[in-house]
Amino acid sequence: MRMRVYKVAAISLLMPVISGIAMVSASADEQSVRRGKVIAVTKCSYCHSIERTGRSPRAAAPPFRTLHKQYPVETLEDALAEGMSTGHPRMPEFRLEPNQVGDFISFLKSLE
Repeated sequence: MRMRVYKVAAISLLMPVISGIAMVSASADEQSVRRGKVIAVTKCSYCHSIERTGRSPRAAAPPFRTLHKQYPVETLEDALAEGMSTGHPRMPEFRLEPNQVGDFISFLKSLE
């Protein structure tokens, strides 16, 4: 009986810590998605739809919300870091900084 009381007390003490870790992680993920969206707005939204609805301004540019249906968006990491040059006709070449790649991928995954 005494052991059960200790377990309950230990769990009660750990729950706020575990919850706090989860909240920090969620907050970091949300910040990453926001930073990724800023990249999408500044570099991609002239041609691509970057929202959950709506058509792309340029018909040949697929909406970002559909990319995961064509391939896992994680596979874009190398191309984004090394320089994306072919995606669709008339797509300008661009390269993201290493610290931007993860944020951009987080944003794309948030649209799935």
